[in-house]
Amino acid sequence: MPRSWTVAVSRDDLGRITYADADLPVLTEGEVLLRVDRVGLTANNVTYAVLGDAMRYWEFFPPEPRGLTPDLGLPPLWGFAEVVASTVPEVATGLRVYGYLPTASHLVVRPSRVDDSGFRDASPHRAELPSPYNVYRATGGDPAYRKDHEDLLILFRPLFFTSFMLADQVADNDFYGAGALVISSASSKTAYATAAELRGRGVRLIGLTSPGNLAFTRSLSCYDDVVSYRELDRVDDVPTVYLDLSGSPEVRAGLRDRLGDRLVRDIAVGLTGQVPNAAAAGEVFFAPVQMRKRRLDWGADGLEERFTTAWRRFAELAGGWIDVRVSTGPDELGRVWREVLGGAVPPRTGHVIQL
Repeated sequence: MPRSWTVAVSRDDLGRITYADADLPVLTEGEVLLRVDRVGLTANNVTYAVLGDAMRYWEFFPPEPRGLTPDLGLPPLWGFAEVVASTVPEVATGLRVYGYLPTASHLVVRPSRVDDSGFRDASPHRAELPSPYNVYRATGGDPAYRKDHEDLLILFRPLFFTSFMLADQVADNDFYGAGALVISSASSKTAYATAAELRGRGVRLIGLTSPGNLAFTRSLSCYDDVVSYRELDRVDDVPTVYLDLSGSPEVRAGLRDRLGDRLVRDIAVGLTGQVPNAAAAGEVFFAPVQMRKRRLDWGADGLEERFTTAWRRFAELAGGWIDVRVSTGPDELGRVWREVLGGAVPPRTGHVIQL
């Protein structure tokens, strides 16, 4: 008889992993069972775990219904799943969807607002959580979907949505009057996707990265200059916006020493270095806030159209910037989790797990 499995991590020690299996859940009326098929694992997923309590990421996939203790957590992943059982006539078995998924083989959802584009999960425990994470996009109704781009969508789409909204917010505010934009963790996917969106739009783009990632980051050709964290004195002394993706107190302090009141904006954007020091920044960027603004400005269809156009443009570039490495099964999911958690993944490598 088919079984389900779960890979959970300790919420106070993210490197400690618990494997569990159980019978497949029995559906009640209004529920659908998804089989998780193919997911990505990036530093973004580690960020979800690091900020799991503060940003409520642990609440999307609670461990208790899976027979696990509340000190464990299921880090959210992005990827594709297939409907394997359904009590909802509008959601057919075999439907393939893209969305927010657990570190597990299966997920029970309660579809609402079903149409050709997919559905939203209306499970009670997700009702008060940020709505963009509750959307499951049907591949047949997703204008951004291409079968040959599935792995790029898995690895980049959620990051690129953040990058797209971040670039839009900065440009929407006329770069806060700055002449330069400094982005830390410049070798990370979110950082260079943001730079790719802003390239050629009138502001100088400076990437900060570790010495070991200088060559890779420069090879992307989406920054006007790339400097190491050890060379902050090379940052131009002009009015500057800092987009902090590293969470490094030392880098922030060094930039403040270098720029003084010419640092006109200091914005924390996710913490690839796992240091939750967002409180030290001037503000925190949260993509759904800008998304809500643009839904009002452009309408849902207008936002979708702009995102799709930007994604297609970026995907053509990103395919040459990353080497996809595919692993299989729950043991490999745990192994890759530890590798990503430890910061041991080269910037050109993108991990995809076939489950």
